[in-house]
Amino acid sequence: MKTKVALVTGGYTGEAEVSYKSSAFVYSQLDKEKYDVYLIDITTDGWYYKDEQGNKYAIDKDDFSVSLNNVKIKFDVAFIILHGTPGEDGRLQGYFDMIGLPYTSCNALTSALTMNKGYTKAILADIPELNVAKSVLLFENHRAEAAEIVQSKLQLPYFVKPNAGGSSIGMSKVKTKDALQEALDKAYAAENTGAQVLVEEFVSGREFSQGIFRNAKGELIVLPATEVKTTREFFDFEAKYVPGLTEEITPADLTQEQKERAARIIKEIYIRLNCKGMVRVDFFLENGTDKFFFIEINTIPGQTAQSFIPQQVRAYGMKETDFYAELIEAALVK
Repeated sequence: MKTKVALVTGGYTGEAEVSYKSSAFVYSQLDKEKYDVYLIDITTDGWYYKDEQGNKYAIDKDDFSVSLNNVKIKFDVAFIILHGTPGEDGRLQGYFDMIGLPYTSCNALTSALTMNKGYTKAILADIPELNVAKSVLLFENHRAEAAEIVQSKLQLPYFVKPNAGGSSIGMSKVKTKDALQEALDKAYAAENTGAQVLVEEFVSGREFSQGIFRNAKGELIVLPATEVKTTREFFDFEAKYVPGLTEEITPADLTQEQKERAARIIKEIYIRLNCKGMVRVDFFLENGTDKFFFIEINTIPGQTAQSFIPQQVRAYGMKETDFYAELIEAALVK
């Protein structure tokens, strides 16, 4: 019998549109001879199975099943391609843990932790060969005095971002103190990010993104890095998703020593955070010092044909179909 895969997409934030593109690509690549794939759309309006004709069938949340033609379908595994909440922040993972359904991503604790950029940096701060930018984490009760706190602790320029957001939504680069308040307000207002803001001192350097995954044999595989060069001020939402604004070089032009150092660091990050499945680590290589600076980790990275992970999988010499099968089979290992 084929393995029944719930391909979970949608979400409660502005990243849902990216989730739909990612899940459409993953769906196109999954081996239908091996897997029965069911596209499950999770939105604030409800949870549904959507068939290829666009018909919707409600999901029974008691056991995450769906009834089709009076037959109850229960899934063997959930393939989570839902960016943002509730698929990336641990909420869905906690639910799946409660009903006993295996899934392809990090567990609930790791997912919740890594959505909090400030807490993640604190845990990774003492990894050898890894640096973290000086930063300030602001909560809702800091809002009235947020600008004063930032200016008293950090040096311009700043990166201001929602502490629990993704896809660079709500993110700004601040060059002058006069622009700080607007950037803070924008980050605080980002949808479903908990009204928490992370402000970091700017690191000048080359930007990279690099994937890592654990295969069905339990081996950690570091994929080739991608260097990101954008015509924008920084790698913002438009740079990520508007064609022509960014050059992505895979594999990145790094020395052998830099590749080996990056692999050591990324493996340690993966292990330190108790990651599962595939994750992507973003980092800077600082100009003039050759130091690696951690930016963030993404536990549900984008999966369009042009996204970093598929690029890196191809550069590694692997087909996306085989890569996604590895993720599914690893999730099914008891």
